[in-house]
Amino acid sequence: MKPTVAPFPTARLRRTRASAALRNLVRENNLTVDDLIWPVFVREGENVSEPIASMPGVYRQSIDNVVKSAKDAQALGIPVICLFPYTDPSLKTEDCAEAWNPNNLTNRAIIAIKEAAPDIAVMTDVALDPYNINGHDGFVENGEIINDRTVEALVKMTLAQAHAGADIIGPSDMMDGRISAMRTGLESEGFQNVAILSYSAKYASGFYGPFRDAVGASGALKGDKKTYQMDPGNTDEALRLVERDLMEGADMVMIKPGLAYLDICHRIKQTFGSPTFAYQVSGEYAMIKAAGQNGWVDEEKVMLESLLAFKRAGCDGILSYFAPAVAKILNG
Repeated sequence: MKPTVAPFPTARLRRTRASAALRNLVRENNLTVDDLIWPVFVREGENVSEPIASMPGVYRQSIDNVVKSAKDAQALGIPVICLFPYTDPSLKTEDCAEAWNPNNLTNRAIIAIKEAAPDIAVMTDVALDPYNINGHDGFVENGEIINDRTVEALVKMTLAQAHAGADIIGPSDMMDGRISAMRTGLESEGFQNVAILSYSAKYASGFYGPFRDAVGASGALKGDKKTYQMDPGNTDEALRLVERDLMEGADMVMIKPGLAYLDICHRIKQTFGSPTFAYQVSGEYAMIKAAGQNGWVDEEKVMLESLLAFKRAGCDGILSYFAPAVAKILNG
């Protein structure tokens, strides 16, 4: 599109910026509460709300407190809450069997949330790293992350979460072929309405550090994840991955991290037109919080501006730890 602009002074582009009413009238992109997914961390215990040092304002919560958070989110109009487990180290094994235990921490949290806050959708994480003694998203054999055996385990994990009542499955593992296998498994067990929001373009990023602290994976990880997460220098590869996941049955796709990859968000939305999401990851959150706490930036303004940037890039929604704070502002 080539804009048509009359010569000055016939055209004064400042005219539509002259008042709040005019600015609101011509604004091209808007952030709403409906755009938000709130990631939360769940741990064992009762009445536990444990602060995460590298993520100020974020907590590991026992299921009872996660339920309270879900009810608060529902009251604020946040449509989705996403669960990430802090697994007891004693349950982390090489076979990762706790991942598909119907009574594991995530599945018990799903059941409790659906009972207490039925109007909020529950999204889950599907990857083996919270349960893997090696800290990887897949099984490790002779130093290699094994793809096909991992996919079989991820399907079992997916079905356990669906049986618990999950509304959205969020595979973040980046194994090849897992979306097709998950969709086939869900269909075969009658879960036709369970959606898949695939982490289709997940980069091997330095922005994940605080998250790994939050789920207790920092010390467990041996090596890196570069053989299955994307190279930060690639963009065309992201399109191939998204196209594959959509063809295999993903309902929505995710780009992770967010702000450093807005070009990827834009290309994917422009190319496919499918529901496109981004994850404002822990490192992005921590940088804004730290700068705000030090008085280097206006935290509220930067928080809102950063989320609006996702909408401007074409995203339909954002996973953000800022979700409840943003919702309160947007609700007035």
